[in-house]
Amino acid sequence: MLKERMINSKDGFGMIAVLLVLQLLMVAAVIVIPGVVKAIFLLAAIVVLVCWFGFYMVHPNQSAVLQLFGRYVGTDLNNGLRWSNPLYSKQKVSLRVRNFESSKMKVNDSAGNPVEIAAVVVWKVVDSAEAVFEVDNYENFVSIQSESAIRHLASSYAYDAGNDDDISLRSSTDDITELLKNEIQARLNKAGVQVLEARISHLAYAPEIASAMLQRQQAAAIVAARRQIVEGAVGMVESALEQLSARNVVELDDERKAAMVGNLLVVLCGDHHVQPVLNTGSLYQ
Repeated sequence: MLKERMINSKDGFGMIAVLLVLQLLMVAAVIVIPGVVKAIFLLAAIVVLVCWFGFYMVHPNQSAVLQLFGRYVGTDLNNGLRWSNPLYSKQKVSLRVRNFESSKMKVNDSAGNPVEIAAVVVWKVVDSAEAVFEVDNYENFVSIQSESAIRHLASSYAYDAGNDDDISLRSSTDDITELLKNEIQARLNKAGVQVLEARISHLAYAPEIASAMLQRQQAAAIVAARRQIVEGAVGMVESALEQLSARNVVELDDERKAAMVGNLLVVLCGDHHVQPVLNTGSLYQ
């Protein structure tokens, strides 16, 4: 695998002064000096003229990958006006932080349910040589590999896990974000790209099953709420019986305790307000 190496280019403004002086001297020599020597200075003037094509500009957070007849020479990270061998070809690579948002993709999760998912990936180039030479087009490579990683992650986990300890796409946001970032990074290492952040931007059931899944979620929420209400009601009934017995308020046999428990549970667990019925007789009527 090709690794990046730095190259020390010359300061462009200093080289302008040097080449300008050399150019003037060569032109003056060609005019003044007669004979065969003039041809030598003419050739030198042409060489100096070619050297003027060695200037190039490197902007902040940008690099220039230099090649000589197809051979990698080095990478220039020095900003400003630079000069190097005019025979070098220069390819600029942006080192700025960029983001990529995938399209909404329909994928089956681990439970087989079709879901729609999209993600935002924040990335930047950290090795210009790998970005240029290891892949054909690193921007297109980032796009395709990111979408591939998103599809693989979505198919590896359920949209909504039944157990709170299990990782799911909807509830385990931090875990899914870290897993997605690591998977995309593993795919982009060969392109000299660093993934700074990868986060799901859209997640929903596919339209054809969205209504059914909504009903299932509502049913699960009702069951969970009922379970909590029953647990609280049982605790309240138990506490009421214990306090009645401890304070000797009333003596209840098992049958009356069962009736009292039933009445209290109806009152505490019912959906609607219970209309009280006053007992004007004795306890056993």
